[in-house]
Amino acid sequence: MHERHTEGRPVSTAPVRRIAYLSGTRADFGLMRETLQRIHADPALALSVVATGTHLSTAHGHTVDEIRAAGLTVAAEIPVDVLTRTPASMSQAIATCLQRMGTWLEAERPDLLLLLGDRGEMLAGALVALNQGVPTAHLHGGERSGTVDEPVRHAISKLCSHHLVATEASRERLIRMGEAPERIHVVGAPGLDGLTALAEGTRADALQALGLPAGQAFVLVVFHPVVQQAAQARAQTLALLDAVQRLALPVLWLEPNADAGATGVLQALDEQPLPPGSRRIAHLARPLFSQAMRHAAVMLGNSSSGIIEAASFGTPVVNVGDRQRLRERNANTADVPVDADAIATALQQALDHGPHPAYNCYGDGQSAARIVRLLRELPLSPDVLEKCNAY
Repeated sequence: MHERHTEGRPVSTAPVRRIAYLSGTRADFGLMRETLQRIHADPALALSVVATGTHLSTAHGHTVDEIRAAGLTVAAEIPVDVLTRTPASMSQAIATCLQRMGTWLEAERPDLLLLLGDRGEMLAGALVALNQGVPTAHLHGGERSGTVDEPVRHAISKLCSHHLVATEASRERLIRMGEAPERIHVVGAPGLDGLTALAEGTRADALQALGLPAGQAFVLVVFHPVVQQAAQARAQTLALLDAVQRLALPVLWLEPNADAGATGVLQALDEQPLPPGSRRIAHLARPLFSQAMRHAAVMLGNSSSGIIEAASFGTPVVNVGDRQRLRERNANTADVPVDADAIATALQQALDHGPHPAYNCYGDGQSAARIVRLLRELPLSPDVLEKCNAY
């Protein structure tokens, strides 16, 4: 730990905790932006961000620029292959991240590494930190989702020192996994902090900014490949395209992440046109994405944003396939298989129902304050690295 100095004089005699956050995508940074800014502003904490993954890809918007634009320090950039989009390239990217994070941690020795979710770069960070004696705190542990994301998430949890979970059910699940109850803290989903404020403004202004036809209902689509079903990604995307064509509403389609199978999603989008008035975009800044969630007549796909965030606006969500099949649900979500007829029927039912009450089981939008308080107080002595099952 280190004291923070101003003009050569310490502003406080209390030690400053050096917090590092590893970020690999526009998605995790968007969820954490407000929390990271609160950490940065706290005099007891000093934040640095390590950027990897699609943040450094021009094809994905080079979103490391958004981290810096938020006033945060990017302490290191770790380039990995995000364009090959095969299972092997995903493994190789994890290996690259692991190696280079090991070098960075050895040089910088932060007091704590903060990780979110279930992606490979977070797994790499958790493993390196444990090997090198750096305590960790894991956000969004204990959740079920299905597919490859779930075992990766649980593996990260087992490697991490502390858990900052979104729901009580997640806490109970981690306890059943053998994690010590005193290390698990329910803070809510950080992505809900400031979400409704980001989406403020008129619908007309949002449609204009999104490049969508004025005065028309539209469908927001975020569909990512399922890694174990990478070979089916093209056919699955064609099923979604068939369904939205039947609905004949403009579509705002956000291109997928860089996981295996993403090439199949993009291939299908190249093959089949979207309905008139639609837009397909590679990257959408979080304020505009929040406005799109708020004003969409229905959200379609398999993104966690549909499961966790859209409920804060009451937006109806049609969740397709296996990627999020086991997550806790809000009342606005309907689940369907990857079948064009089923998807089309669910979309029409969602349109007929209209918006739901804006209730969200994932939290109250006040997570950042809880997280900052815990980062100031969590024990970071060497014994927090000595984990064993509680049973």
